[in-house]
Amino acid sequence: MKKSFSFPIIFMALVTAFFTFILAFLNYSTADKIAFNQELELSEKLLYIFDIEPLSNDPNDINQAFKDNIGTIKSDGGDLYVYYGDNKEILGYAVPINGSGLWGSIDGYVGVSADYSTLLGLEFISHSETPGLGGRISEDWYKEQFRGIDLTETTDGNYIIYKPASCGNVDAIAGATLTSKSVSKLLNEDLEEFIKREVNK
Repeated sequence: MKKSFSFPIIFMALVTAFFTFILAFLNYSTADKIAFNQELELSEKLLYIFDIEPLSNDPNDINQAFKDNIGTIKSDGGDLYVYYGDNKEILGYAVPINGSGLWGSIDGYVGVSADYSTLLGLEFISHSETPGLGGRISEDWYKEQFRGIDLTETTDGNYIIYKPASCGNVDAIAGATLTSKSVSKLLNEDLEEFIKREVNK
């Protein structure tokens, strides 16, 4: 028996509609959970920048530590996350950083003390660097090097300089030269822009 010409078209349309409905339903039903997890991840990263440890990894403890220590203020560059002390004085700023890496954009935040003199910490929000090579910028040993770097003086306009260069203050990642250079470039550029803008306002 010869099948109708329209049968495969109708069949494919029904299959497509069914799976489109399933995907739309899953997207709708998990949107709040995804948003919550993204917000929680950002809170953890901002706490890390300022070296603040929540009581535990429980989401309630992370959210409480965030509420107790971090807020936002308006700045010329948009909303800015700030680190508050016990008396609600500002102890530091989380400055957004972004630039091109080897395979895509690198986004994150760098902590700067309230007097713009010291780098408090560094965390990456997203990047596409090679796992095991450039992707190692997300490892603690690399990020911890940036805590306490003096921002009051620069060498040739740079705050971040890789060793063994003269005045070097951090180690690059072996085998990931381009990613390391990308990180220092975006940090130096974004720190310079932030400090000049805030000091001169």
